[in-house]
Amino acid sequence: MMTTTLERPDTVGAEAAAPTRASEPGKRSQRVQATARKVLSSAPRVGTTSAIGIGALVSLSPGLLPRTPGAQAILTALLIVIVLAVAGLLRMVLRRWKFDINTRFPGARRPLFALSTLLIVGAAAQAGHWQNALRSAMGTPPIGPDYWLRCALGAALLVGVCTGIARGFRWALRRLGLARSIALTVVAAAAGYLVLVPSFVGWRQSTYAAANHVMDPALVQPVSFARSGSAESAVSWGSLGAEGRKFVSGQAEGPVRVYAGVESAPHLDSRVALTIRELERSGGFAKSNIVVAVPTGSGWIDANAMKGFAQRFGDDAAVVGMQYSYAPSWVTFVFGRDEAIAAARALFAAVEQRSAELGGKNRLFVYGQSLGAYGGSSVFTDDADQDRRTCAVLWAGPPAGHVYRSGATVLANSSDPVVHWSPSLLWRAPDLSGTRVDAPVPQWLPVASFVQTTADLLAALDAPAGHGHRYGTDQGTDLGTC
Repeated sequence: MMTTTLERPDTVGAEAAAPTRASEPGKRSQRVQATARKVLSSAPRVGTTSAIGIGALVSLSPGLLPRTPGAQAILTALLIVIVLAVAGLLRMVLRRWKFDINTRFPGARRPLFALSTLLIVGAAAQAGHWQNALRSAMGTPPIGPDYWLRCALGAALLVGVCTGIARGFRWALRRLGLARSIALTVVAAAAGYLVLVPSFVGWRQSTYAAANHVMDPALVQPVSFARSGSAESAVSWGSLGAEGRKFVSGQAEGPVRVYAGVESAPHLDSRVALTIRELERSGGFAKSNIVVAVPTGSGWIDANAMKGFAQRFGDDAAVVGMQYSYAPSWVTFVFGRDEAIAAARALFAAVEQRSAELGGKNRLFVYGQSLGAYGGSSVFTDDADQDRRTCAVLWAGPPAGHVYRSGATVLANSSDPVVHWSPSLLWRAPDLSGTRVDAPVPQWLPVASFVQTTADLLAALDAPAGHGHRYGTDQGTDLGTC
């Protein structure tokens, strides 16, 4: 009996343990399934996945110029954040109508997440191929194996920071309540409009003014009487501005160089009168050819154009320019393009009138690059007026749809975003007739091409020579004849 009594507990224990061991695989399977369901259910919401996918795909669409990993990461992050904000607003609106796409279509999260991932990977591969095609055409090294890793990490970091800030604002607004949130938003908007915006504008203007005053020690004040800023000149060296000093400095050979800065005279009329006196003093009207060079917003006249004019005319020419702003071209184009028009018209009319008074023996030319092309073309009422009043004109990298092309020599690289960019690029392909194809031209895509071209504007002058917004001595040598 003792043996029976001793064996019974062992038997019972074995029988009890057997079902436990038999049930362990089933429990493990259940735990794995539960974990999988938890992981899959934590996939981003439909709106979040769609926003990330749309922003990433648009940022990876073909552009005009090679892009650094940092620039690509910033563009991708910016677009994702913008689309996420739109998706959040749309979700708020739909919830007021008692519509939630995540509950209506509970099985859409995983397939949409997988599809978006595949599309982004495919778009990145295609974008890498496109980047290398551009770099090959422009003679720059191909992208390295770490390019997309750096892009992804940079974009993820920026998106994380922006979404964290946005969630912090949302938490603060919820704590304040609707009424106080609205009141705070109105006060913040008013303060931004009345205080922050003027302060920012003033700060940028002072920054541009300070840059205009910078004295480059590498530039030497000219000694030739045929240059503005010399000892004989009525235009002081300091008043020429940073770009004006670059224009008149250098070797004394070549065309006469006359220039007046925004600080050379107090207003437009006096500045024009000073420029005409300076052109006479330097012997400019004694030359057979006078080129009115309309600068960009900051007063810049491309040194390559001056080399081209020297090759084209030798010493028998005068090039005259007048600064109308010290802000960058894009700032002047958006906020002060009337200044470019007024300055170009006033200067050319004064040169034209004085030349006629002196016998009209000068052949007149007009040259402008970028915003300078826009200002120069505005001198004339139409193509016939342009042909009647000038020997020839040349526009380099003109803004899309803003110059008279008939009868003009137009230099436009197909990779130049300035030539492409226009608000109509959102819904219509650009007119690239007359452009020089210097690199692969991307297929136009609604909205995406506008975004890509806008991003490329920031690096238009960073392209290799002969590409983007960089034009060489052709700006002078290709100038037409009478």
